[in-house]
Amino acid sequence: MSHGLTLDHAAWSSPWRVRSLRDKSVLSLGLLISAIALPPFPGAAAVAVISLVILLGPVQLGWYRLVRIAWVPAVSILIGVATVLVSVSWDGRLNLQITATGLTQATNLGLRASAATLAMLVLACSTPMVDIFAGLRKARVPDPLIEIAALIYRLTFGLLENAGAIRSAQEARLGYANRRSAMRSASMAAAVLFLRSWDRAQQLEDGLAGRGYTDSLKTLEPQRFRSTWFLVGTLAALGAVVTCSSIWMVIS
Repeated sequence: MSHGLTLDHAAWSSPWRVRSLRDKSVLSLGLLISAIALPPFPGAAAVAVISLVILLGPVQLGWYRLVRIAWVPAVSILIGVATVLVSVSWDGRLNLQITATGLTQATNLGLRASAATLAMLVLACSTPMVDIFAGLRKARVPDPLIEIAALIYRLTFGLLENAGAIRSAQEARLGYANRRSAMRSASMAAAVLFLRSWDRAQQLEDGLAGRGYTDSLKTLEPQRFRSTWFLVGTLAALGAVVTCSSIWMVIS
């Protein structure tokens, strides 16, 4: 729950929020493609460093919020790296071993996955979802798909906040003091959460119907800052990463 809320707060408070989605998308997707297509070293490693500098610099994310946001994908990456690193065999008993090939593959996987994750965080931590939905609408994505995604996004955060409030109230009343009370409190929380979610969805449906909702609800979009120099700098940085990786491959 805290992971999603922290990410959302970071996007809304980022100085890059006023920047055009086009500029940030070119930068983030360019870094992502470079992390996937270029060699793990120096390509993916350079992408990871550039993304980290952007997150801690212009985006002003900070180490504390970065750790709170990135620990979930980091755990997933570590699990994937561990499965590649450790070789499992059976010859009457279970054998676990680390080979040179497995170590190389695990290192490459970790570099690529970390670089790709940081590249996507550049966009996620600087762009609220409402701006992404607006960009998808301009890209001619069907309105029903955008509205479904927006509805899920909105209801998910309401659901998380209600779940947190219910649990805090139950903990204050020693609702989790022992196993029996914990099971009773969890079942009651699930029932109350279901009823609140149903009521909230019904209120949202009535509100949209009162506003003449059909396939989409048009809203005003704030003007975002576009910069040609930002795109030039982005392409120059990506070109430098590709050039360095190509030179490294030739030398190697």
